[in-house]
Amino acid sequence: MQKLSRSKIELFIECPRCFWLDVKKGVKRPPPAPYTINNAIDYLLKQEFDLHREKGTRHPVMEAHKIDAVPMKSPEINKWRHNFTGVGHHHKPTDFWVFGAVDDVWINPKEELIVVDYKATGANQHQIYDSYKRQLEIYQWLLSKNGHKVSPTGYFVFARVSKANGFGHGKAALSFDLFVEPQKGDASWVGNALRNARKTLNEEKIPAPAEGCAYCAYRANAGDALIT
Repeated sequence: MQKLSRSKIELFIECPRCFWLDVKKGVKRPPPAPYTINNAIDYLLKQEFDLHREKGTRHPVMEAHKIDAVPMKSPEINKWRHNFTGVGHHHKPTDFWVFGAVDDVWINPKEELIVVDYKATGANQHQIYDSYKRQLEIYQWLLSKNGHKVSPTGYFVFARVSKANGFGHGKAALSFDLFVEPQKGDASWVGNALRNARKTLNEEKIPAPAEGCAYCAYRANAGDALIT
């Protein structure tokens, strides 16, 4: 059985060649800059929602958006949110142990689990990228494979920098506005993606790069420049 994280599935979708080099050969893409503020916001939001988890109440942002749910209270939450455990499932057709760490899980009166992901943004016009949607869908797929009833609608909780308030001329902390965006998920693509990923890893020949992959283009151009 081979471990395959949610982020590796996303890597495969972005570029089969980068995926093959990473998982099969251990050649990884250069790491991005650390998201220090994002990590801090993630931590603080978990702290806030955990207070309401203990009380069995809705967070004010949930009330403002009329979301009929509360943060799920379960011993599994800490495991599901941990990067090295997360929610896992053995996909027997590919022998992948698929796992991912979810930011939060809410539960509605129908006892459906709701996948929630925290995002930080400084833009006035936020965007739900395709990768965000796939991230949510993989978590929905994992929870359903663990026998849970899962709501088809998940939520993104955005923390947006309040540029209007600023730093208060050095007298106040930088403030954020919280808002929630619903997102319907469809995880029907996950099984096929896993089968294609397994097929790619079984190939001894390196796959073709994805069209527009900046990393593959850099490798090719750097190689050509070194030869000449």
